[in-house]
Parts: sequence; C-alpha cells; structure tokens
Amino acid sequence: MPVERLLPTEEAADLIGLVREIADDQLRPRASAAEAAAATSAEFPRDVFTTLGEAGVLSLPYPEEFGGYDQPYEVYLQVIEELGSAWMSVAVGTSVHTLTCYPVAAFGTAAQQAALLPGMLSGAQLGAYCLSEPLAGSDVGSMTTRAERDGDSYVISGRKAWISHAGHADYYTTFARTSDDGGRGLSCFIVPGDAAGLSFGIPEKKMGLHCDTVAEVIFDGVRVAADHRIGAEGDGMAIALAALDSGRLGIAAAATGLAQGALDLAVSYAGEREQFGRPIATNQGLAFLLADMEAAVSSARAAYLYAARLRDAGRAFSKAAAVAKLVATDAAMKVTTDAVQVLGGAGYTQDFPAERWFREAKVTQIFEGTNQIQRLVISRHLLGR
Repeated sequence: MPVERLLPTEEAADLIGLVREIADDQLRPRASAAEAAAATSAEFPRDVFTTLGEAGVLSLPYPEEFGGYDQPYEVYLQVIEELGSAWMSVAVGTSVHTLTCYPVAAFGTAAQQAALLPGMLSGAQLGAYCLSEPLAGSDVGSMTTRAERDGDSYVISGRKAWISHAGHADYYTTFARTSDDGGRGLSCFIVPGDAAGLSFGIPEKKMGLHCDTVAEVIFDGVRVAADHRIGAEGDGMAIALAALDSGRLGIAAAATGLAQGALDLAVSYAGEREQFGRPIATNQGLAFLLADMEAAVSSARAAYLYAARLRDAGRAFSKAAAVAKLVATDAAMKVTTDAVQVLGGAGYTQDFPAERWFREAKVTQIFEGTNQIQRLVISRHLLGR
C-alpha cells in the first residue's frame, strides 16, 4: 500500500505521484525479470534512466538555473524511497548519479557550473563516482591513482574499484592523488566517458543488484583539461567526504524503500495465506513480527528525513546522515530477512521477490561506507574527535 507522506508543497506531492506512476507502470513489472537476466548478461537498464531523466528525477535537488528542479533534499529522498520499493538497482543508480553532480554544484566555479551542470542535470547524461580502489575502500587516504599536471591538463593513471555504471557512464567524477601529502594530497576531476586511455574491467558477479553494473575503471594516461579539476589541488578529501554525507542519505532512503516493499509483500501474503482454516496473519506471533517490521521501516524513514531536514536548513548533518545510513540499512536487512520468514518456503523461491530483496539488502550495509565506519563516524562526533 502507498506510504502516506507529509510533503512540504503541492508540487512535491505531484512529483511523488508522478514517480509512483512510473514505478508502478514501468519499474515494478520489469524488475525481477531484468535482474535475473542481468545476473548472466550484465544487462544495464539505460532506458530506465533516460525515462527518469526526462521526468526530471535525476536532477531534483539542484538549482533550476542549471536544469535542476530545486527540490528540498527531504523531497528528493522520498523519491529515492519510492524507486527503492519498486526496483532497488534503479534507486541506487539514481542516488549515485546525484552524488556525481554534487562536487560541481557545491565546489565548482561559476564557469564550471555553467559548463558542466546543464549536461549532468539534463537527463541525457549518467555519471559514475570513482573514489574506491582495490586497496583503498574505507581508507580513502591510501588512494594511489595519480593525476600529474602537464601544461594545461592533468594525466591520470590508476584503477578504481566497485564503480557503479562503469562502462555506461557519460562522465566519471574521479578522485586522484596530486601530491604525496596523505589525505591532503587528493583532488577531484570530471573525466569525460569517451576520454582516451579510459577502460573498464569485467563486471563483478554480485549476489544482488545485478542491474547496477559494477566494475573496475582503469585510467591509463587519461588526459583531462585542467578546468575539469573541481576545487583546488588538495581539496579532494573534503569534497569526497562532503559528497558522501549526502550520498549516505540516498542509500538510507533506497534501503527504506526496499524494506517497505518487503513489508508490503509480507503483509499481503500473511493476509491471504491460510493454515488451519484461517489466515496466518491472525496468529499473534506472526502479527507481532509484522508490527516489528513496520516499526523498523518507520524508524528508518524518520532517521533519513531528520537528517535531510537538517541539511535543508543549512545545519550540520554528518552525524545524522551516518545514523540514518546505519539505521535504515540494518532495518532493510532485518525486514527482508523477516519477509522471507513470513513467506516460509515460498519466500526461499524465486516465485516471489522476497529472496531477491534479501540479497539486495546486504550490500546496503557495505557501500557508501560500511556500517562499521558509520559507527566510527557517529562515535567520533559524540566524543568530539
């Protein structure tokens, strides 16, 4: 059943209605078959992102002057949740694309914003976010990909790992080392997807999110114009961490949507499935399990909305974002696990999407900073470190 939402404007309510219509008509009916096909063929649903781009969904929290919709983050995240309840790979992909635009929108010069943002926000382009490396995941300061200045350009060499949209993106928001000064030596670049020397590894064979194509991105002497460096040399770490605060909220919202979808299925099944002459939902033990699932989903939603409202108010939200990511993704893992249990043997089969959602939930506790890293972030804020 549709989630009842408290939205700030009538425009936002209309937007949610449009996204629900797209989700019901074009995403939910296609998701299971597309995920099954992509498990063996690395199929990527680029047409879906084109549709979302044409509807303005890929540009929601960015300024109208550059082609965005200038929506509050709390509205954008509820859109992500709606997508997550229908097709998790698409919700994650939308969150990733939004993340790739952030450095230009928040740290770019006026000239860079005017040159780059219209294409990024038009819906015609799809971005990838190149931060992690084979030996530098949570420890971003150990990054080895380098960008050497050569006249009016930089030459980038190295490898990035676990990159969504690898091989399908039109540009790559890339972090590379411009000096050996640890985390202070990182810089940010926008690398065109057709740049010479850019290549891609074989897509990873994952346990879920098959339509979220993930692979290595290989930079072999990729030359990038100096005016595609975002911020000053050495600003990369600050840009990456600021972007990740917002990106964590995207994953929190997507995970909440995933959990909501699993809860809806469990409630529907429990009301229809009969044992001993009555629906299994009439058994108090199972009814209480459904109540706990609802509490987990509602708590996750409240956590990400609180963080989003802090962000929209211009207040510090890093700790709240880490809390939201931790709470929402743990909730997704719990609720999808319980959904499989409610469906019993049927939940363990591919006849229902519960087993797919269960597999998809696991990675939400890992990407955009593992939940162990979220606990580290939260504890450091609490202890003033």
